[in-house]
Amino acid sequence: MAFKTAGAERDEWSYSPTVGVGPLRFGMTVDEVVEAAEILGRTRVSECARDHAIFSPTSKVEVHRRGMAPSPPAVTAYVSQVLGLFCIAADAVHGPQVAYDGVPLVGRDLSELESDVVAYAEARDVQFRYTPEGYAGPDDPGVVIRGQRVGQVLRSRPLFMVTRDGANTEWDSMPSEECRVDGQSVA
Repeated sequence: MAFKTAGAERDEWSYSPTVGVGPLRFGMTVDEVVEAAEILGRTRVSECARDHAIFSPTSKVEVHRRGMAPSPPAVTAYVSQVLGLFCIAADAVHGPQVAYDGVPLVGRDLSELESDVVAYAEARDVQFRYTPEGYAGPDDPGVVIRGQRVGQVLRSRPLFMVTRDGANTEWDSMPSEECRVDGQSVA
């Protein structure tokens, strides 16, 4: 199934808390991620900088859409040597659309996403949460909404994750490559 946004067509992937996103399952090895990602396109594997000695070495698998001109990865998967796949980031422009109980999370104007998340929470009498940067998202420890600069605006770049080895929370688990302020990398 495909989701259209701004004239482009993108795949729709499902999210299952603590299980995975689309064809990617938490705990997969690098080779398993590369094999599963073949449905989207070509992959590039590299090692992440080891910023914190508490974490085991981590690989980054960048998945680029098949048939597109060179562009940022549609999906970036982070794989720990100890835990396996623990974080999946969907690019705001090229990534697959992933919804949380019917609320699309990828590539959204952050104020529109906030309105939808608040309406969702009010309609179902559930909570939602804000990131330290002020981005609204579902009250699910496995979903962290980040901002990604697209032209002059910030769009949503969700991270889907489980707590990695040596970490206490998803915030502790976040790969340094995904730590951004106002859409700009601080790593």
